[in-house]
Amino acid sequence: MFSKKKDNEGLLKGVWMAYSILTLHVLLIAAMGCLVLFFSGIIQYMIWIFLIGSTCVGLSGYRFYNRMKEEKRSLHEMMDSPLFRGKSLEISLLGGLASIKVGMPSSHPMLSMSEPVMARPAVQYPQLMDPTSARLRELSELARLYENHLITLDEYSRLKEQIFSNTITL
Repeated sequence: MFSKKKDNEGLLKGVWMAYSILTLHVLLIAAMGCLVLFFSGIIQYMIWIFLIGSTCVGLSGYRFYNRMKEEKRSLHEMMDSPLFRGKSLEISLLGGLASIKVGMPSSHPMLSMSEPVMARPAVQYPQLMDPTSARLRELSELARLYENHLITLDEYSRLKEQIFSNTITL
């Protein structure tokens, strides 16, 4: 009697498993049908999508050109505004498939290899400092201030204790 109950439970689990597999297959086929309809719609209306996108790009260029003419400024003068000063403007379409870059060349030393290394300005990038190095730098600055008689011995001792009490343990 006890083994018959286990057989029924195993049979019920098997039926539910088969039912869930069948349901998942039906959902997969329905999803594939939706994808086919979606992509066939895109392909069918591809020319309209291209024409509308091209029209939007053309209209924005035309508005920019009209604004340049109204203000009687050249493209160089428009790009010389404080908003763009020292920066370049990159227009990228389709995730970088088509892009145009206007303005200053890249300031990253490794990206602009056309000019010699000595002619490039030295660019200093901010770097993270570990707590020990930061503490050493602060202590050396504090010692320099004390040696130049810019702070008193009491201030030196108090600030040194503050630096040592702010230790960070990882």
